[in-house]
Amino acid sequence: MTDDKDVLRDVWFGRIPTCFTLYQDEITEREADPYYLLLPRVSYLTLVTDKVKKHFQKVMKQEEVSEIWFEYEGTPLKWHYPIGLLFDLHASNTALPWSITVHFKKVVELLFFLKHFHCNLFLVSRVRERLLRSANFPEKDLLHCHSKDVIEAHFMACIKEADALKHKSQVINEMQKKDHKQLWMGLQNDKFEQFWAINRKLMEYPPEDNGFRYIPFRIYQATTERPFIQKLFRPIASGGQLHTLGDLLKDVCPSAITPEDGEQKTQVMIHGIEPMLETPIQWLSEHMSYPDNFLHISIIPRPTD
Repeated sequence: MTDDKDVLRDVWFGRIPTCFTLYQDEITEREADPYYLLLPRVSYLTLVTDKVKKHFQKVMKQEEVSEIWFEYEGTPLKWHYPIGLLFDLHASNTALPWSITVHFKKVVELLFFLKHFHCNLFLVSRVRERLLRSANFPEKDLLHCHSKDVIEAHFMACIKEADALKHKSQVINEMQKKDHKQLWMGLQNDKFEQFWAINRKLMEYPPEDNGFRYIPFRIYQATTERPFIQKLFRPIASGGQLHTLGDLLKDVCPSAITPEDGEQKTQVMIHGIEPMLETPIQWLSEHMSYPDNFLHISIIPRPTD
């Protein structure tokens, strides 16, 4: 890969000022103050919010505390999407700090009442099943995340998928287990050098190839319920010229750059900026992919004011 280390550092150390507030219907013993945090764009919400969880747990009864989840203006935030993608997709044109609401999936006290009075175990089980179905965790929108092992498994699955596209899995399969662990620990501990010492291998390719086999990318649209668009796309055209971001969008999501009435109504965002459509997609993949090795591209409405 070309050595633009300053770009890699700028991407890695991107931060979003964020204000966390507890959902108004959560049961607390006293008023909960908001909690402020600089969120790393390249990480995941459930990986960097231990301090947020501990802060709000101080004002809650322990029996009311269970799985934490987050929402922004009524939209549940998917923990398995990188933080920067979530912000670009849902809040990029709003004032800072980013206001995120914190929820805890409730454990209803009735269960403790039933157990305390030695009710029939079958009855307890049936009541628990019905209560969990009616709990406020948005089952249709979010995956459960009970531990950091779940985040690690998701992260490594994405890296393996990306390398299958770039190198037919040859690079990731040649790595040792400790290399995989170093990638994860570098992300978890926010260690740029530790992460890139290994990730650099995933960004290399034989000189005669001029680029990856295919570009790992996903395109997200704020105005559709479709999770994302993903297809095979080569960085080099059959004639040898470099494909650009504009070429990718024309092929995969033409509405993003070819408005019907001639007025551009959308923005194309990667890591909070609008890259030039003439930028080679190979360069973007090497320098502006998230740690999972995917280019996460947001298509959002352009502000009208």
